[in-house]
This record gives sequence, structure tokens and C-alpha cells, in this order.
Amino acid sequence: MRPRFFQKRSAKLAVVTAAPLASVRSWPFPARLFVLLAGLFLYGFAIRLQIDASVGLAPWDIFHQGLSRKTGLTFGTVSVLVGVLLVGVAWFWLGMKPGVGSVLNMLLIGFFIDLLAGHVPTPNLLWLQWAQFAFGVVLLGLATGTYVAASMGAGPRDSTVLGLSSKYSVPVGRVRTAIEAIVLLSGWALGGHLGLGTLAFALGIGPAMSFGLKLYGLERRK
Repeated sequence: MRPRFFQKRSAKLAVVTAAPLASVRSWPFPARLFVLLAGLFLYGFAIRLQIDASVGLAPWDIFHQGLSRKTGLTFGTVSVLVGVLLVGVAWFWLGMKPGVGSVLNMLLIGFFIDLLAGHVPTPNLLWLQWAQFAFGVVLLGLATGTYVAASMGAGPRDSTVLGLSSKYSVPVGRVRTAIEAIVLLSGWALGGHLGLGTLAFALGIGPAMSFGLKLYGLERRK
């Protein structure tokens, strides 16, 4: 039986069986666990690519980078600690019990981000920086579709958004926007890298996520 918070999320998704990887959701648990781990690795890799492109970051990553610079902790460690805090908030305050996917998401993405440090290019030419950043955004969309297709639960940040939306009867989109704005401004104040890449991420992540979801036979219902 799927965790309750994932049921809420997946209720907004339509299954398209003609998609190349639509059958993933019905695979046995060990195979879906492998898909989940692959998705989380790709997610961490995508964020690492964006960090080292040095043209700006997504709101949550600006926040993580700002905290990292202020505390001296690694980017990945900060990401994990923020995830632990959000899981606690979502579970004890919002009633969103974490699942296997939530816990692994919380622990492994930050680990992979740190693991890949020094193994990803840090281009000096502007066009190469933007090419790397764009590839990171597309890869993040693919990673999102991959981890969602494993059907093992939403990550800490998504769980918090869904929990707040349910608790206060506010549309998910408004909650997501408000939280993204808060973490962006907080991260910028802490010294995180706010740049043109932040705007590019905001414009590109929607289509990238749509691509990733469609590949696995999952599409947002209008």
C-alpha cells in the first residue's frame, strides 16, 4: 500500500501506458528500489552540475549554499539536515508519515552532491557554463520522473508543500510559490548565488519535469 502523501500527489497524475517506461510503476519492489536510487543519484548529479556551472541556482539550492557558507558545512550535509528538519515538520506537525522514498531522498541526494564534488567540470567559458547548467536542469527533470515513477513517496520538500496545502486548504501552487520565495530570499541573504541561472531554472524546470514524467507515463492533469 502506498503512503498517504504519495496517493495525494499521484492523484493529480494521469498514467499514459504508451510511454516508453510506463511499466516501471508495476515492477517488483527490488526493481523499483533500484529505479529510486538511480533517480536520486541523477538528482544529486543534476544539482552538482548546476552548482559548478556558477550561473545561479534554484531557490532551495541558494538556501543550502547560503547555509553552507555561513556554517562551514558541506552543501550536501546542509541539504540532508534541512531534509531531516522538513521530514520532522511534515510528520509531527502536518501528519505526513515518511515512506522509504522520503527517507532515501532526504539522505542520499545530499550525499551524492558531495560525492560528486571535484568530479564535475567547472567551465570558465560562459557558453560552456550555460550549456552545463541547461543540461543540469534537463537532467533534474528526468531524475524527478525517475524517482516519482518508483512509487515510494515524495521527498521532504514536496511532502511539506503537500502537507501545508492540505492542513490550511491552500492550493499547492500557492504554497509552493510562497515557500520558494521565502527560501530564495533567505538563501540570498545568507550569501547563496542568485543569478540569471535562477530565472532560467524557474522557466525551464516545468518543461523539464514534464519531459521526465511523460517518459515514465505520468502526466499532470489540467
